[in-house]
Amino acid sequence: MKFLNRQNEMARLDRLMSRSAGGLAVLSGRRRMGKTRLLLEWNGRHGGVYTVADLSSADIQRQYFAEAVAQRLPGFADVEYRDWRSLLVRLARDAAAEAWRGPLILDELPYLVASSPELPSVLQRWIDHEAKEAKLVIAVAGSSQRMMQGLVLGSNAPLFGRATEVLTVGPLDADYLEAAFGTTDTGELVQAYASWGGVPRYWELATELRGTPQSRVEHLVLDPLGPLHREPDRLLMEETPSALEVRPVLDAIGAGAHRVAETAARVGRPATSMSRPLGRLVDMGIARREIPFGVSEKKCRRSLYKIDDPFFRMWFRVVAAHRAQLASSTKATRMKLLHKYWDRLVADAWEDICRSKVPALPSRSPLGKLGSWGPASRWWKGNLPEWDVVAEAIEGKALLLGEVKWGTRPMGRQALEHLAGSVASKPAPSLGSRYAGHSSVRVLFVPEVRETKERYVKDVLVVTYADL
Repeated sequence: MKFLNRQNEMARLDRLMSRSAGGLAVLSGRRRMGKTRLLLEWNGRHGGVYTVADLSSADIQRQYFAEAVAQRLPGFADVEYRDWRSLLVRLARDAAAEAWRGPLILDELPYLVASSPELPSVLQRWIDHEAKEAKLVIAVAGSSQRMMQGLVLGSNAPLFGRATEVLTVGPLDADYLEAAFGTTDTGELVQAYASWGGVPRYWELATELRGTPQSRVEHLVLDPLGPLHREPDRLLMEETPSALEVRPVLDAIGAGAHRVAETAARVGRPATSMSRPLGRLVDMGIARREIPFGVSEKKCRRSLYKIDDPFFRMWFRVVAAHRAQLASSTKATRMKLLHKYWDRLVADAWEDICRSKVPALPSRSPLGKLGSWGPASRWWKGNLPEWDVVAEAIEGKALLLGEVKWGTRPMGRQALEHLAGSVASKPAPSLGSRYAGHSSVRVLFVPEVRETKERYVKDVLVVTYADL
């Protein structure tokens, strides 16, 4: 699959390369997000050295590192380095002599540290002195959020405050699905997002296959021989340290336990002990804490925890609860099982897309023409009617009140009038005195429409996928 997006990240890395004084870039993010691809693309632009660590011993790690450097600095691997300090000091000296400024890329830094615990302190001194004098551009990367926090990002980390650029490589935006999958069909694009989220590696595997979105999921995920059949377990196990301890929590959330007390009951733990595993899932980008719009995050007692990643959401809903059944089932049976949950999974993904797009609507969008909007979220309270999308205008006193509806076919006039009528008559959310006096625009989000070109139906603005 061709290299997509990452323009902002690449621009920041290129800007670092242009600094005459050199500098340090730190990249983090979950596995499969494309950190390595980004670094390789950047490395190829500037003739740098890319090295990636594994779980070998310290001596072998240094040997591999030296061999990678020798491709740019001949003779560098002819010496056996007994410690990292001597290796790095010579690297800076040879680089200065050759007027080579990098980039020098250390991918999967946590693996290096696992075999050489002293390395962060060694890197700290080297970056402060020899590398700075040689004006080297250095980039370190790692998939373990916890390890990267402890090594680089935390206030007590050895490399804290030394990074010129700190980049978190997250999922690709849904906008790039069209380029990746080669289709403009709205239904297929939303279903692809429901299947794979914004993870480039999953897109790559899916685009190598032909067929419907469901058939691709069956082949790659539901089939016990599929490469992604046990993907979440592998990702949790590959974290440093392993995150398998949070697997039961994910099972509970995936099965529909979204409140802390309910999740705790499902896994047999006190509710007071849940902050740590839930926090780790949020830090990893797998789960999210959801609070109603307009409620303070610190004071909220109505928060819910949901699986944020669409692929994980699909896997824990369809695969985790049916592993035994899938192990001996036929393709037809697997497809039937997927069909049972498919519409709900796609509808949830469509809601995610709509909420995520609100703060960055193009000016050509009917909703964008009404102004700029802040982050959107759901609103709920007791037995009152819920709202799928609520956002506040950046300027002026206005609220966006939206409902999201999914359908596999373009919606006709009769269906739109029915849905718009429900949105128009729905009670406004009870948001308190802060939002008193705000005007509101009511919005109906649907994938596609037909038989009408009107933007307002019963005073409700209709927004489609193409408008986002």
